[in-house]
Amino acid sequence: MNKIRVVVWGENVHEQKSEAIRKVYPEGIHQCIANGLSVDETFDVGTATLRDPEHGLPQNRLADTDVLIWWGHVAHAEVADAIVERVQKRVLEGMGLLVLHSGHYSKIFKRLMGTTCSLIWREAGEKERLWVCNPGHPIAQGIKAYFEVPHEEMYGEPFGIPAPEETVFLSWFAGGEVFRSGCCWKRGNGKIFYFRPGHESFPTYRQPEVQTVIRNAVHWLAPEGARWVDAIPNVKVSPEGIRQE
Repeated sequence: MNKIRVVVWGENVHEQKSEAIRKVYPEGIHQCIANGLSVDETFDVGTATLRDPEHGLPQNRLADTDVLIWWGHVAHAEVADAIVERVQKRVLEGMGLLVLHSGHYSKIFKRLMGTTCSLIWREAGEKERLWVCNPGHPIAQGIKAYFEVPHEEMYGEPFGIPAPEETVFLSWFAGGEVFRSGCCWKRGNGKIFYFRPGHESFPTYRQPEVQTVIRNAVHWLAPEGARWVDAIPNVKVSPEGIRQE
């Protein structure tokens, strides 16, 4: 059986600069997410960070990646445009992309959405309740009607994204706000899933329900069928009007 090849990309900036955040994720947020995936034997999981050469995403590695997971926050502007274009090309070819939490402002997510991806927010460490909107969706499997994250950063509507093709989760916060927190799209031959929870100050990525959603999402995002290549061929036609291969 061919394994699903996953790369977890994280800035790894917060963890280097803040002792408080390093206590929550001493191994780095990216490695914590990778550890949660490693319990699934159908995954082949690796990691990459902003400071790696080519941000850890050289052409040959992306070519062999089935699903890319993206977590970023304070260094969106430092991601090279050439890498963004490289990732976009792979998504259009069929690679799945899972964007987490503050990755909504990443260059790659805004590029693929074509919008500002803005929202309202409040960092208060309050309770988040994630309701399952689509219980039949593969990403929601193993999750009850809702689950709660005890302490999280609030994100609220309006969320400046194109209307999701499918909404899997809707969040409610103690302040009364709601947010489309699990959204699906397709771009070219690739699938995209945005999942809201995951502020760096809280151990959200250690929570079993969150890990379950991420594992489910990787399975759903994995490419189906052949890779689509945008080669723009000049197709010749015979004098009889028959296409020549």
